[in-house]
Amino acid sequence: MWYLCVFYHRLLDYRKAEVESLAHLFGTFDADDDNYSLEWRLPQHHHSDSPFHFVNLPSEDIARKIANRSILVKGMYELWGEGSSYEELEEAVKRYPEERKLPYLDSGSTFKINVDSFGKVLSFQEQNQRMQSLTYIPFKGRVDLKNPDHKFWLMETDDYGSNNGLPPIVEKRIFFGREIGGADRKLIPTYQLKSRTYLGPTAMDAEMAFLMANQALAMPGKLVYDPFVGTGSIIVAAAHFGAMTMYGLPMPIALLRADNNLPPWRPGLKEVFDAIICDPPYGVRAGGRKSGGRKLLKGVVSPYVVPDDKRRDHIPSTAAYSLVECVHDLLDLAAQMLVMGGRLVFFFPVLREDYVENNFPEHQCFKLISASEQILSSRYSRVLLTMVKISLYTEEIAETARLKHIEFKENHLKWLEDGNLHSAVFSTADSNSNAGSEGKFSKDPKPKYRGKYV
Repeated sequence: MWYLCVFYHRLLDYRKAEVESLAHLFGTFDADDDNYSLEWRLPQHHHSDSPFHFVNLPSEDIARKIANRSILVKGMYELWGEGSSYEELEEAVKRYPEERKLPYLDSGSTFKINVDSFGKVLSFQEQNQRMQSLTYIPFKGRVDLKNPDHKFWLMETDDYGSNNGLPPIVEKRIFFGREIGGADRKLIPTYQLKSRTYLGPTAMDAEMAFLMANQALAMPGKLVYDPFVGTGSIIVAAAHFGAMTMYGLPMPIALLRADNNLPPWRPGLKEVFDAIICDPPYGVRAGGRKSGGRKLLKGVVSPYVVPDDKRRDHIPSTAAYSLVECVHDLLDLAAQMLVMGGRLVFFFPVLREDYVENNFPEHQCFKLISASEQILSSRYSRVLLTMVKISLYTEEIAETARLKHIEFKENHLKWLEDGNLHSAVFSTADSNSNAGSEGKFSKDPKPKYRGKYV
């Protein structure tokens, strides 16, 4: 059945991806179907960025679950009628099947009618006039403004001028329908950053963290891992939805899953997590570093074990950790650690002037199911990539991934040009150090970028 889905007018590129993920979570699609998608259509004369979309869902229960959990869906409605005028609306509502309307017009129920407009604020008097125009609907129940059994919405959209921030509308459109479900408006204020005791420089805002958790299908019984945990914003969102969240070294989690009677995982110790959600250090706010030091990573010195008497105060050496290396390691880790059908959700930075869809890191174990862009500035964006594991990890796949990593790294040399994100973010440790003929290091130039300047 087709339902009217009304979105909040923000993060436009994320809206459909979130709803489709939630539809998958609530059983709309076959879990083994890699080509699932929802059917969408726009109202007549509406721009693709319109807050109004029609979506085809199998049941009212699924529509309600999606609306109640979604971050970007303002409401989901059973549409009784629409038109370009109130006369057309009346004709459409009268044509709507009586057997679908009568259960919600019963004398033993309570109801409330809300009037909303997009692009213009209606006065209280104008709202009353529009409600009075609905007298042709035979409501028999009692009005209850606080806790009604049924909520009805009269929504009007029009082109009220070019300065209202909404996409252009060719023709006025009016909708009337019954509310199926709506977003929890207390969720974001409860977890907003300004209410937290401690914040880091890269703390993820609550809205985006919950979007990522939805893309990862976080729910009770799922095991979610963040390898770049920071201040924990993302795993807090996943935990709110009931998932068991972990960070740090992943290997001991296999025992945790067995000890806590979580759903059994596939054969093999490595396939542990249901989702990996993270925001890798791509250098816009914090540069990436990895343990080992340049001498160790280049093979100038051999691996060593820190003596027991020096471990308490030992500070390990670190080296630059480029985005290209970081993403390669992330995909390799996820390919080994995710269960079949598990999801990898992470951000990837792009230059807006060079942004080409689907020009992202690839791995044979994964299929990219959504890429949602968030504009950071006039030059830079970050794209939320959602991948699903479709193949088991093998030595052959690992070697193919290594070769793809080399190819991908070579294709991103343009990032090293002046004016783009600094080479300390996208280049390897070799780019920031110079070796002499005898393997000795000359004095390294001080990197211009340490996560502070853009």
